[in-house]
Amino acid sequence: MKVGVVSDSHGEMENLQKAARWLVENQKVEVIFHLGDNYDDTCVLENLGVRIIKVPGVFSSYYQDIDIMNRVVETFDGRKVLITHTECCHENDLPGDINPEELVSENAIYFVFYGHTHIPRIGQKHGVLYINPGHLKTEDKKGYPPTVAVVDFKEQIQVTIFDLMGKAIQSRTFK
Repeated sequence: MKVGVVSDSHGEMENLQKAARWLVENQKVEVIFHLGDNYDDTCVLENLGVRIIKVPGVFSSYYQDIDIMNRVVETFDGRKVLITHTECCHENDLPGDINPEELVSENAIYFVFYGHTHIPRIGQKHGVLYINPGHLKTEDKKGYPPTVAVVDFKEQIQVTIFDLMGKAIQSRTFK
């Protein structure tokens, strides 16, 4: 199964639409994670024919809505993944929000998918894979171009971060 991952669209609907179409049409993803900022941007993802899993950004009013999950744990090909805007607890967390650090220390998850920093990253610590797809802003003060991630869940997991032209800028394979 292939999953597309986007984050920090910040109202850049054209970039989000372009990225999502490319993920579905060219990468053949079956699921898209939207990791926050901005929660309402996901309306452009609704008619793509793929499952959408979304979480709000920590400064969004949705983050304080008890009816919306700020962090989600899902299982893909037998591997539990955390879908979140931040890789760790945040001061805006609600009581009862999933604690990423606890999940990692208990070896309860295999992946942490997060955004917030706008910095594309494929990393590993404490045996957990950390994936940040970057952001979708046309211009960003941190100097990184708009990017998305594709995760191919197979026996060996392939994680690739692409720019919006489809050029791979980071790629790693994990067992």
